[in-house]
Amino acid sequence: MAVVDDHPVFRLGMTALVGTLDGMLVVGDAVDVPSAVALAVRHDPDVVLMDLHLGQQSGIDAIRQIRSQQPRTAILVISMLDDDESLHGALRAGASGYLLKGASPEEIERGIRAVANGEVLLGSAVGGRAMRLLTARAAPIAFPQLTEREREVLDLVARGLDNATIAHRLALSPKTVRNNLSNILVKLQVRDRSQAIVTARRSGLGDA
Repeated sequence: MAVVDDHPVFRLGMTALVGTLDGMLVVGDAVDVPSAVALAVRHDPDVVLMDLHLGQQSGIDAIRQIRSQQPRTAILVISMLDDDESLHGALRAGASGYLLKGASPEEIERGIRAVANGEVLLGSAVGGRAMRLLTARAAPIAFPQLTEREREVLDLVARGLDNATIAHRLALSPKTVRNNLSNILVKLQVRDRSQAIVTARRSGLGDA
C-alpha cells in the first residue's frame, strides 16, 4: 500500500493506522503527482490512498496516470474535498473509492479492503451524490472535443466562478486553469470568456 498526501501529519497518521491492520503494509509515501506515479510504478502496490489536493497539483491527475501505468492498482481517495466536481473527476479518472477525511478508522479499513478486492466503496457522505452524478452524466457528452478537465473548467466558468475559485475547487494552479481556458476558447471557436459562457449554458453546462 502507498499513501499520497502533501500533509506530513496525515501521511504519518495514515501509515501508523495501516500498520495496525492485519495483512497490510505501507511500502512508501509521496507528496505530489510525479512522486506518486513513480512510487506506484516502482512498488506496484495493491492500493494507493490518495488525497486530491497535492499543493498546486491535483490528485485526479495522479489517479489518471497511475491507472494508465498500473491498471491493477486500486485507488482509494481520502480527501477533504466533498464537492461534485472532485467526486466525479476522481471516479472518472479511475478511483475505486472515495472517503472524506472525517471517516473513522473502521471506515478506512473497510474501504481499503473493499477496493483491494475489486469493489467500489463510497463513503456514506458521498455515495448518494456519486450515483446521481454518474447517472446524470451518462447522457451524451457536451463538447466532445474538450478533455474531461476542460469540460470541468468550462462548467465552472459557466457558473460564473473566477479563475482563482476554479483553481481552488479543482485543486489546480491558477496557471493551469488559464491554460485550460485558452484551450477551451480555441476548441469552441469563441472570442472570449463571455462567449464561452453563453455557448456552455446553451448546451446545459453551468447548472448549479
